[in-house]
Amino acid sequence: MSYVEIETASQPECWRRAAALAQSQSGALPAKGERIAVVGCGTSFYMAQAYAALREGSGQGESDAFAASEFPVGRSYDRVVALTRSGTTTEVLELLNRLRGTTPTVAITADPATPVMTSADTLVVLDFADEQSVVQTRFATTLLTLLRAHLGLHSDEVVRDAEAALREPLPEGLVECTQFSFLGRGWTVGLANEAALKMKEASLSWTESYPAMEYRHGPISIATAGTATWMFGDAPEGLREQVLSTGAHWVESGLDPLADLVRVQRLAIARAQAAGIDPDSPRHLTRSVVLTEA
Repeated sequence: MSYVEIETASQPECWRRAAALAQSQSGALPAKGERIAVVGCGTSFYMAQAYAALREGSGQGESDAFAASEFPVGRSYDRVVALTRSGTTTEVLELLNRLRGTTPTVAITADPATPVMTSADTLVVLDFADEQSVVQTRFATTLLTLLRAHLGLHSDEVVRDAEAALREPLPEGLVECTQFSFLGRGWTVGLANEAALKMKEASLSWTESYPAMEYRHGPISIATAGTATWMFGDAPEGLREQVLSTGAHWVESGLDPLADLVRVQRLAIARAQAAGIDPDSPRHLTRSVVLTEA
């Protein structure tokens, strides 16, 4: 088995540990009412989008999400939360160092022996969710589980849904599809973005992602027989019927959206295997983007 297969399968247990950890880490994470920004790169940026939308949507404080390279330095925040599996990503470290002494920062990472340990003011280490595969699966979903639990938005049912997502067969015909569109609403827009990235990284699939209500504004024109449209959470009224009328596959589930992301991870692995691609080592990618000065 590939590393990513093993790591994908381990997510329910990682989520249980993260949820149990949330209470003891409450002092490190943003308090209710704080105005915060959440930053990351790649997968971590999309988890930042999901967390920020969840936090603000549940009335716990104004929350923005940025790619670390696009953070609006000079804007006032009570705290900046940095998400970084490796703890070595150049853009994240540069931002944390720039904010030192002006804005409180907390970093959530998987590796306690990396530069982020001295760049952030406060740290949360999820070393039990670290990964050997370049492709992120369990670290991203585990950190989001920690944050959902801190917000009071996690339950044991989410873990049971993840177990079901690992156990149940994937919908027929998806491995053979030529294009995938992932849709979300609110916090699941971040999940849709991550799903599209995961399919690109692991299986070199042609994917796109959109807020669900935006899909009708042009992107639906690519839906046809042999393509798939995957909805995270509840779909806008009539969208399912409209997509099916194009001949495309429509995919949705009654699972918690984070558990539904596990199904996409499984699909990415299955497509990689079908194409003879190593899902642990995507072309042109490394575990962390570390830039050096010219």
